[in-house]
Amino acid sequence: MIEPFTVPVTVRGYETDVQGHLNQSVYLNYAEHARWSLLQAAGITQAGLQARGVGPVALETTIRYRRELLAGDEVEVSCVFEWGEGKTFRIEQTIRKTDGTVAAEITAVGGLLDLTERRLVADPRERFKELAADPSLFGL
Repeated sequence: MIEPFTVPVTVRGYETDVQGHLNQSVYLNYAEHARWSLLQAAGITQAGLQARGVGPVALETTIRYRRELLAGDEVEVSCVFEWGEGKTFRIEQTIRKTDGTVAAEITAVGGLLDLTERRLVADPRERFKELAADPSLFGL
């Protein structure tokens, strides 16, 4: 198993709700930020994806909230791709405070959409290998 890709994030005051903790929808933003940061680190850009006629799509997302996050909290958001044999893949993510406390666990099912045919690419694993300058960041 590869070491998870991580990005640091600081919880900003405007992201909190009336109780003073991170608003539920912002957890999705943090997860998305980590996924796009991983793509960028692997050498995949939005423009590059569009030029190749594909784009990542989210098909399902589950968030398990473990501990609250408050304004000023420093966290790391991890991102690990898990590949199967079909048209989809899983992304496991953890939002963890600097003291090691897990604040949330996010599991997503994604695919790679052919932008012309509007259908999922048959083998996203192989396509990511072709697209990435560093496919090892995807565990490939």
